[in-house]
Amino acid sequence: MANATTRLIFCCSVLFVVLNSGRSNAQEVENEREFDYNEASSKGPQQWGEIHKEWADCKKGQMQSPIDLSGERVEIVPKLGRLKRSYKPSIAKLKNRGHDIMLEWIGEAGWISINGTEYELQQCHWHSPSEHTINGRRFDLEAHMVHKSSDGRLAVVGIMYKIGRPDTFLTELMEGIGSIMDTHDGEREVGVVDPRHIKIGSRKYYRYIGSLTVPPCTEGVVWTMIRKVRTVSREQIRLLREAVHDYAEKNARPIQLPNRCPVQIYRPN
Repeated sequence: MANATTRLIFCCSVLFVVLNSGRSNAQEVENEREFDYNEASSKGPQQWGEIHKEWADCKKGQMQSPIDLSGERVEIVPKLGRLKRSYKPSIAKLKNRGHDIMLEWIGEAGWISINGTEYELQQCHWHSPSEHTINGRRFDLEAHMVHKSSDGRLAVVGIMYKIGRPDTFLTELMEGIGSIMDTHDGEREVGVVDPRHIKIGSRKYYRYIGSLTVPPCTEGVVWTMIRKVRTVSREQIRLLREAVHDYAEKNARPIQLPNRCPVQIYRPN
């Protein structure tokens, strides 16, 4: 009982800090030349925390992502409520970041609301295979919709995919992604893109406080992982990986040790 109480106090303290303090330094590193996903490399995931002092969280952090969303540590919390989203079409551009393909909205593309705080949609990118797992199972792809509050805090909505029918949103972007395959660090405006076309398909989601999954691995990120696993085609995954020319089979960080906070899940009655 004492351990459970201590854990609850710790988690409440972390949540208070996340919701009441700015995280202006919470931004992914975009220069992939400084790190890679080869676990045997001197720039691989096990070494990220030693490459720059600003990346120390990658090694010493206590609330790192991704994690396994294991049923044994998940708490059902109905009061979390439905994920509040209000997206709208906006001009966007595709960017080849060398380790992934990112879709960045240039104008206002809408927001999500968590505990009364609005987080504006910034960008979306993809990892293959999935970074998070469910009860130890890793899926074929994971999309991250990255949002930022007015004071710099981050909230990420993650969607996992398995091989099956093509994803309709990626289908809209295939031509644009293909056009930047041979332009390392290249980018291309793709006109108006509607984030509402990113299908979620379920009201169920996991919620926990973690970190960025790429350097500097900044902590205090509010994660919302959609429970429903959607489908994507092999061709779409192949295009996303081949476009970056990093010659890696994957761009997914290994699973991190569980942190002291439980994972919550919202499930409608």
